[in-house]
Amino acid sequence: MARLLFMVPLYAIAAVAIYFAFIKKHPPLPEPDLNAWWGPKELKGKQDTSIRPFKVTFSESMIKDLRDRLKNHPKWTPPLENVAFEYGFNSKQLDSWVTYWAEKYNFQERAKFFNQYPHYKTNIQGLDIHFIRVKPEVPAGVEVVPMLFMHGWPGSVREFYEALPLLTAVSKDRNFAIEAIVPSLPGYGFSDASVRPGFGTVEVAVVFRNLMHRLGFKKYYAQGGDWGSGIGSNMATLFPDEVLGWHTNFPMARSGYTNAMTVLGAFWPSLVVEPHLQDRMYPLGKVLSYLIEETGYMHIQATKPDTVGVGLSDSPSGLLAYIVEKFSTWTNPEWKKRPDGGLETRFTKDKVLDNLMLYWSTNSITTSMRLYAESLASPDGLIINEHPTFVPTWAIQAKYELVYQPPSFIKKKFPNLIGVTTLEDGGHFLAMELPEVLAKDVLKAVEAFRALDRSKLKTEL
Repeated sequence: MARLLFMVPLYAIAAVAIYFAFIKKHPPLPEPDLNAWWGPKELKGKQDTSIRPFKVTFSESMIKDLRDRLKNHPKWTPPLENVAFEYGFNSKQLDSWVTYWAEKYNFQERAKFFNQYPHYKTNIQGLDIHFIRVKPEVPAGVEVVPMLFMHGWPGSVREFYEALPLLTAVSKDRNFAIEAIVPSLPGYGFSDASVRPGFGTVEVAVVFRNLMHRLGFKKYYAQGGDWGSGIGSNMATLFPDEVLGWHTNFPMARSGYTNAMTVLGAFWPSLVVEPHLQDRMYPLGKVLSYLIEETGYMHIQATKPDTVGVGLSDSPSGLLAYIVEKFSTWTNPEWKKRPDGGLETRFTKDKVLDNLMLYWSTNSITTSMRLYAESLASPDGLIINEHPTFVPTWAIQAKYELVYQPPSFIKKKFPNLIGVTTLEDGGHFLAMELPEVLAKDVLKAVEAFRALDRSKLKTEL
């Protein structure tokens, strides 16, 4: 009897998985407005569609104001005894970061660092969109292929700086070289934010598709992590004839089927995931506890982004603690037990503060956080998540990424999953943490995409 009682819920969960996998019909894909206007109404019809060079500059007035705020902060509340980063950014460590930012961070030299690559702006659907464009010089016989690289929150285009020379390098071993287009998400850094509600990842996907068209690319490859993963997945789903291949370091298949199978695996892990990877998904209670602990920010930003934005826009020290703490725990959860958060194990202060400057100098923290409120409430986004995406896909999965899903899950969303790279190192900010690893994997994926016999790709489930 006890065995029977144990098996009943398993059969029920299995039935739910079967329903979502084979019986439930998908609603039709939404058809987003490709010309929706997200800028000020008074500027509609006066759009400048030119592609304009742009330079990163940090004004003296902004620098002075920032330094004044950093130097005149109130006394920090001391941490609890024997606590490292378990409660968030340890205030004993905060002084060294705040002092470095105010006194040792060389603003003008860092601006020169940012400008080592060509920057541009162009107006898409009422929004000035900032992007980096790196085009390699190639010899005869080498094809230049365009690839869109998309960051997330609390990242920026800064994540890709060390990877770009590797990604765009010309090699005698390849008959192609990548032309990299790296935009700031709308509302992040130097890209304008929407002035009205309803601008989520589906709408960003349209903007970025239109950006690629503006640059003359009707077919292109795409790569992304974090929000960039959601945006790129949406692009591949909505515009499958344009996206030639999709590479992601944050592969996600969100559906009733994957949810049911995740729960079923809690009882029978080997049914879901290979033994040597089981600790990335189970025990389920431990994994869920970790996610609850690490996603409190998401609930705030999905409901009240403007409220928390007031404090973060007013205090650079607060912004530093709020964002930089993510670079600790999301890179390696064990680093929260270190007094310094392990931050300089993989990142220099300059590198992390560069990323922070793109939020502070543009006053874009509030508008960046609104993407959570708009996207997580979007019915179109939920429908698109459920639809299979037949674009050839390659995934790389870092050891300490926030969420792990096995290839069998990912294939439910991306049936033409042609490769998965499983790392024993690395975390959420993979391009910034391990640029060589990411670049090598992207090049491997593009090479595989180009070699595909596309007539043999799956076109239906």
